[in-house]
Amino acid sequence: MPLPKGKSKKTISKNIGEVMSSYKKTGKIGTSQPSSAKKAQKQAIAIALSTAKKSPTKKSVGGSVLRKDAKRRTKLY
Repeated sequence: MPLPKGKSKKTISKNIGEVMSSYKKTGKIGTSQPSSAKKAQKQAIAIALSTAKKSPTKKSVGGSVLRKDAKRRTKLY
């Protein structure tokens, strides 16, 4: 079943849950086979945000803030 499009937190959360339940049943997300549940969860978040056409935030991915314009990526403190 295709994931519904929408930018609300409720829709994104529902999409993450749907992708994760699919992973728990089959062990796959689409054609990929993540090695752990944590990697599958990160992939499910990326899929849900992509469906909503939103860019991932620092909180959802857990990365540090990086400069985009620099040739080398450096951390901003």
